[in-house]
Amino acid sequence: MPTEVIQVDARRPDPAAIARAAECLQRGGLVAFPTETVYGLGAHALDRHAVARLFDAKGRPASDPLIVHVAALSDVAPLTRSVSAVARLLASRFWPGPLTLIFPRAPAVPPEVTAGLDTVAIRVPAHPVARALIEAARLPIAAPSANLFTRPSPTRAAHVLDDLNDRIDIVLDAGPADVGVESTVLDLTRDPPVVLRPGAVTLEQLQAVVPSVAVWAGAATERTPAPSPGMLPRHYAPRTPMTLYEGEAAAVRAAVLTATRDALAAGRRVGVLVTDERRPWFDDLPIVVGALGSERDAGQVAARLYDALRQLDAAQLDLILAPAVPGDEGLWRAVRDRLRRAAAHAIRAS
Repeated sequence: MPTEVIQVDARRPDPAAIARAAECLQRGGLVAFPTETVYGLGAHALDRHAVARLFDAKGRPASDPLIVHVAALSDVAPLTRSVSAVARLLASRFWPGPLTLIFPRAPAVPPEVTAGLDTVAIRVPAHPVARALIEAARLPIAAPSANLFTRPSPTRAAHVLDDLNDRIDIVLDAGPADVGVESTVLDLTRDPPVVLRPGAVTLEQLQAVVPSVAVWAGAATERTPAPSPGMLPRHYAPRTPMTLYEGEAAAVRAAVLTATRDALAAGRRVGVLVTDERRPWFDDLPIVVGALGSERDAGQVAARLYDALRQLDAAQLDLILAPAVPGDEGLWRAVRDRLRRAAAHAIRAS
């Protein structure tokens, strides 16, 4: 059956629409819904059959764990063996919001949700539609991004349908997501706590509350369970081959322009993923532009990133070239992480 699309108001979601989606989850269905970060694909987190169906719909490997979404900190207790004082402190500061915390897993959580790990990732989303759905369903919702595995995450309902139409039951369409990149994942089972995936809650914000927070420097592969979603070398990626150029601005400009002209001379169709400030580099070239917005606004760039990648992917190009973003602090850290994973190993240092 085709996926049912239900339009809902982002701030005042219709209770009847939410009830319909909640009932679908309760009977083991799959519902895509907006969060403040990206659209998630929800399944009853304690229903092993529903979780298996979610993995199948996305083509997601069993080694990639899921994030469980709940309505409040009080809902965490049945899912974990303990809730530390640090967890309570961080939850009081950042929940509801785009921060995922990793706890010791309770037996009630199926190992399929956690890739067999003895930990569970949990967050309390802030989006009114997500919150209404969780409260109406009265159950924890396992929800990775609502896309095919390794594809750019969906920030609009149309992106969900591009990947998952006919594979899932319902999409709640509430317009574009606000943040545009996924939640920060912080592992509280390590000492000191470690950021496994950068996101909308920045390292600097976390360290202002817990100064010892560090950044994980390891690498994940599909051969073993990843400690967090979003850690594989190739992720958030367009189907079109993409190369990322990093380094000093003048050297990056020279390298990416040379690559663009060489590709065009060879008869290849080229797209570039660029900020407003770097768009003029390509004014005299017949290329397709994925516009990210201004470098003065990391939030704008983050919000446009996946939409721009999907637009370029739909243009039937031969390659995508992307100058790196200008920084690695605050929200720029998350944008840079997503660009590096979208390009996988095709990263050129200039």
